[in-house]
Amino acid sequence: MSLKRRDFLRLGGAAVAAAAGLGAVPRPARAAMLQSAMPVPPSAEPSSDPGAEPKRIAFANLHTGEELDVTFFRDRTYVPTAMNSIENLLRDFRNDERHPIDPRLMDYLHAVALRFGADPRFEVISGYRSPQTNAMLRATTRGVALHSFHMKGRAIDIRLPQVDCARLAEAALALRRGGVGYYRASNFVHLDTGAFRTWHG
Repeated sequence: MSLKRRDFLRLGGAAVAAAAGLGAVPRPARAAMLQSAMPVPPSAEPSSDPGAEPKRIAFANLHTGEELDVTFFRDRTYVPTAMNSIENLLRDFRNDERHPIDPRLMDYLHAVALRFGADPRFEVISGYRSPQTNAMLRATTRGVALHSFHMKGRAIDIRLPQVDCARLAEAALALRRGGVGYYRASNFVHLDTGAFRTWHG
């Protein structure tokens, strides 16, 4: 069946409007179209934005002298052996107690370094803290939270040697991913995977 020129133009215009999201498609239908077009990350990926590229991170633990350089994310999943090595390096150095480390914390650090185009090689002031260590620090040091994210493997105090800590904190704030504490006197930045918030120590 042939179409008149007027009908052809009318149908063509509707198709263009639908493709551009200009309202030719009813809202529920348009929402369904957009949702079906969005890639769904595999359930094994706890990160909110895992991406597809490998992610590498390196640490130097200032208390133990240990160093680590690993690819912690590859083939759209976190590498178990790398996460195990990270957990070991970030253990409570006072009593060697370990705790699983939130992979999103590694994503956070990697993203912060990426903003500077810097090598993601961090100096670690504090990683995991056991409840005993946290209680001791609360009794002797100001600014230690009762329910610190350090006790959950979701926080880290770091420096990025080639970047000033004030700029490091600013870069983390721009990401709006979690907690950002800047400790100017001690020259380090606290990052955690809690709700977005900021403070100065």
